[in-house]
Amino acid sequence: MMNRFFSRCLLLAAFLLSLIARLQAAEPIQTLLITGQNNHNWQVSCPVIKQILENSGLFRVDCVITPEQGADMSDFIPDFSDYQLVVLDYNGDAWPDVTNRRFLDFVNRGGGVVVYHAADNAFADWPEYNEICALGGWEGRDEKSGPYVYWKDGKMVKDNSPGAGGSHGRQHQYVLNARDKQHPVTKGLPAHWLHAQDELYDRMRGPGNIESLLYTAYSDPETGGSGREEPLLFTVDYNGSRIFHTMLGHAGPSETDNPAMQCTGFQVTLLRGAEWAATGAVNQPVPADFPTKELNTKRPDYRAQ
Repeated sequence: MMNRFFSRCLLLAAFLLSLIARLQAAEPIQTLLITGQNNHNWQVSCPVIKQILENSGLFRVDCVITPEQGADMSDFIPDFSDYQLVVLDYNGDAWPDVTNRRFLDFVNRGGGVVVYHAADNAFADWPEYNEICALGGWEGRDEKSGPYVYWKDGKMVKDNSPGAGGSHGRQHQYVLNARDKQHPVTKGLPAHWLHAQDELYDRMRGPGNIESLLYTAYSDPETGGSGREEPLLFTVDYNGSRIFHTMLGHAGPSETDNPAMQCTGFQVTLLRGAEWAATGAVNQPVPADFPTKELNTKRPDYRAQ
């Protein structure tokens, strides 16, 4: 009996070593991070996202930076063809038509997309972009942009009430609540976990074409919130593409004063969502330092401990 037990342990150890070797040998996911204009601190968010992704060993990230707001955008024409994944950290002037077409071609050919935080504020008048985000806010969004979407009585609600799209109360810690625990991004993660101080986007509206609602959080009126359970992490139903949208991760004033992005939960869900968007699978183990419902944890150097 003991020999059989040790044999199984040896087989399991061999399997794990083989899996680790395959992961280490795999080519990194070629990733394009678009930034350069934003009402948020992209000078912090861009290098931090690059660090988080590349420190995992799973991604190689190229950052492309647009001209500054109001400048000539006609030469901003990234080549998407070399990439498996595009991460959007942009909220600013319209891209040239050729760039819009190339981006849509990338998505429609199966390229993965991560919509990060204020990128869902961008391009309120671009219908396809708003479908890629599913929900957005500000920039004149209202009932013509689509319904409010939130979680109530055990289901997702689409509310066509009139009103502006996009708001948030004061920054604070809050608990994320799982709504789909079987999706590759969330499988094995806690049903509830405490996120670090961050904005909590609420009253977001748009086409509402959410495929899998992963996590919500309660937007407490005491912090200036909506009083609703708001969708904050989800995947998007758009032409069969893999799109991961996270509303978490408001950039702080510096890489060292940056609690929302230093949060282990933000980093791990970003990594898992990015891997899924690029490949359709998640091969990352659930880390031991992931937050619990009562205790937040941080990775201040943006790498696994």
